[in-house]
Amino acid sequence: MIIDKVEIEVTSGKGGDGAVSFLREKFMPNGGPDGGDGGRGGSVILMATEAVSTLGDYRYTKKFKAPDGENGSSKNRSGKAAADLVIKVPVGTLIFEGGRAVADLVAEGESYTAARGGRGGNGNQHYALATRQAPKFAKPGDEAITKKLTLELKMLADVGLVGFPNVGKSTLLSMVSNAKPKIANYHFTTLYPNLGMVRYRDSEEFVMADIPGLIEGAGEGVGLGSEFLRHIERTRLLVHVLDAAGSEGRDPKEDFEKINRELEVYSPRLMERQQIVMLNKADIVPPEERYKLDELKEYFEKKGHKTFITSAASNEGLTALLICIVQTLPTIEYEPLFFTKEEIEERVYEQENDSFEIVKEDGAFFVTGKMMERIMKTVNLEDYESLAYFQRLLKNKGVFSALEKAGVKEGDTVSIEGFEFEYYK
Repeated sequence: MIIDKVEIEVTSGKGGDGAVSFLREKFMPNGGPDGGDGGRGGSVILMATEAVSTLGDYRYTKKFKAPDGENGSSKNRSGKAAADLVIKVPVGTLIFEGGRAVADLVAEGESYTAARGGRGGNGNQHYALATRQAPKFAKPGDEAITKKLTLELKMLADVGLVGFPNVGKSTLLSMVSNAKPKIANYHFTTLYPNLGMVRYRDSEEFVMADIPGLIEGAGEGVGLGSEFLRHIERTRLLVHVLDAAGSEGRDPKEDFEKINRELEVYSPRLMERQQIVMLNKADIVPPEERYKLDELKEYFEKKGHKTFITSAASNEGLTALLICIVQTLPTIEYEPLFFTKEEIEERVYEQENDSFEIVKEDGAFFVTGKMMERIMKTVNLEDYESLAYFQRLLKNKGVFSALEKAGVKEGDTVSIEGFEFEYYK
């Protein structure tokens, strides 16, 4: 079974906090600030690898957390940076955030940084000035980032088997590959695509995918149509599996046209794929009606398609079919239907620490937001120099300007993360 769509939550590591420390050694009882910097937090990175073939591992393990950076310490010692957390996914995995595609990992080793680790905070050594020689504050590390992602695997297959339900696709795959698909005589047996590795004699090994049976309207998303059709997008060669015996009242000519209509509705570019026709279930055609198979073969070959009379159940015609596939694949220039550069926007991760909001309630002005949370962590409210630094920071970040635009007057109460003061210019 191919698990092709999962949702996960990733959290980066928090940056280590900068240290507040002062040099205290023999003969130097009043040394200067020597607080070290915090280490960088670990990032969460998704990396494509051919060693993984499904997203099945993430059905039950859905939350991933990178380690935090180490805090700084005395004697200017910086905390250690944390290791990144690398999540391995199959080649061909698309990554969505908030319903928008942000990455398409289509080759071995390609990676995407989903949540960047927080930067380490500066120790108090960085805030020493000629007029402030003993800063009693340091900068905390950046907070961790949490993202909810959807991973979708568009299988990378050389050959895609297409056709209506119960025409013999799963049987064919089980006969020519190492796959063991579930097979039974009822519709929609295959609810998930099956992959099989096929090697014919000394030919290069190739991947064959049994695409779940289609229905009319699939190209417009009817039933599970769009879920199934997206797996066809990355196949190099299509094999139409048709019930040539008409065992369920099907007409192979009509089925062929219907399937191609669904492919074209979903994506006109799919019609550029080379197609081979497999007239299956020949073993249940009565001897006196075998001539009908020859007529069907001639009909499809006149349309320009290599056609084979087969029985996946009894192996009839499968050798000729495989020879044709291994001879055709090397001649196909393959340009998979990946997302275009326009569709995958460059994603720049921001810490969003410069955002704040001002709300007026009962005559008081409340300033909230990520930036306020960070600033208050850097302030020592009992230290004059730290409060002066706090005031300059609010001015430089535009908080005072925003308060004035919101209508603040001298003497009004301003509250920032529980710290209240009267506003004066």
